[in-house]
Amino acid sequence: MDGLFEIPGAGQPAPGVVPGGGSLGANTHASAPLAVRMRPRTIDELVGQQQLRAAGSPLRRLIEGDQSMSLLLWGPPGTGKTTIAAIVSQQTRRRFVEVSAVAAGVKEVRAAIDGARAELARGGQETVLFVDEVHRFTKAQQDALLPGVENRWVTLIAATTENPFFSVISPLLSRSLLLRLQSLTDDDVAEVIDLALADDRGLAGETGLDDDARAHLVRLAGGDARRALTYLEAAAGAAASNGLDAIDLETAETAVDQAAVRYDRQGDQHYDVISAFIKSIRGSDADAALHYLARMIEAGEDPRFIARRLVVHASEDIGLADPTALQAAVAAAQAVQLIGMPEARINLAQATIHLAVAPKSNAVITAIDAAIADVRAGKIGQVPPHLRDAHYGGAKDLGHGKGYAYPHDEPYGVAEQQYAPDQLRDTEYYRPTALGAEASVKERWERIRRIVRGSGG
Repeated sequence: MDGLFEIPGAGQPAPGVVPGGGSLGANTHASAPLAVRMRPRTIDELVGQQQLRAAGSPLRRLIEGDQSMSLLLWGPPGTGKTTIAAIVSQQTRRRFVEVSAVAAGVKEVRAAIDGARAELARGGQETVLFVDEVHRFTKAQQDALLPGVENRWVTLIAATTENPFFSVISPLLSRSLLLRLQSLTDDDVAEVIDLALADDRGLAGETGLDDDARAHLVRLAGGDARRALTYLEAAAGAAASNGLDAIDLETAETAVDQAAVRYDRQGDQHYDVISAFIKSIRGSDADAALHYLARMIEAGEDPRFIARRLVVHASEDIGLADPTALQAAVAAAQAVQLIGMPEARINLAQATIHLAVAPKSNAVITAIDAAIADVRAGKIGQVPPHLRDAHYGGAKDLGHGKGYAYPHDEPYGVAEQQYAPDQLRDTEYYRPTALGAEASVKERWERIRRIVRGSGG
């Protein structure tokens, strides 16, 4: 059945079994990838994720108490999501069935759940249904999982690298225990590497590793255990080919040409990196902002998305402290449309630096949000009669426009009169700062407001 992978009796532990993925329930052969051979078999063999392994934690209670509970595992690649699913199956003696979110459709999902239900009906094992990359499922496919979860025909373990609050339907989210996995620390990754070097399932002590080479592999792994083991395996193979007893830095660098940028433009990294990008600009750190810009560019992020964020930021966090910031951001957005990538990277970089070093003010967004809040709270009031439209027949008989002071006839082009409804006549929304060009705006606005509201000037 396309997209469906089942290991009958996978819950039966056996010596040498490496749980998870396609190796669960069978002895892992020596030619299997190092990352597969070294996959933890129990929760205590997990490296990192202390918050999940702690005594009394929901995951440990689920495993040791053999409870039926669906899990939603959210975390970056290589942090143990597939491994945890396999451990739950292995340690609770359940069947392990994996559905591919890439290849499976509603038919395959229902077939997996029907199979689990039939197994229970004949007194067989409970089933762990593992769905990797559940965010790739459509709403209809995710809906198909609900009967199995609600009736506990399966213990669903769904894994995602994306923020589930964006990518998983609410009914499924509310019926699952959400566990957040963190990227491994450098010390965690170093521990994974050292275990693989010494363990009989790994390199069994046959290959050494120089300290600088270890540091290089740890840095390139970026918190991803699977990537670290893949790089280690490549480096060990290169060392063996060169007749070396230990992996040195040159061998490690040669074996691992270039680390891929850890960024998924469709996933949670998308939200994290763009957030860090904007916050770096807001914090006036041009260097950090350029780093995050480079990460997005190298990952293939849509440059129009980056440009739109710059345009928003120009008004949200700079505003009139530097009126040219919005012009620079809009110009960069137009340049992206006009010339495209890769040349538009220069325009994006210029706008990023401009906005980062500009004086900052959030007075614009604070003002409009405060005004909107009052409107939503019902603070509306009637338009003053002298401001109402007086151009249609009968309007003047209603008093519309009567007493209106034409500002151009007044000294300084500013007239003393009421513009806001009575309920809001003394309200102050725009509170300019004394930063950058907004300092002169502040001084002028205060003079104007005094004249308009009749408080001197």
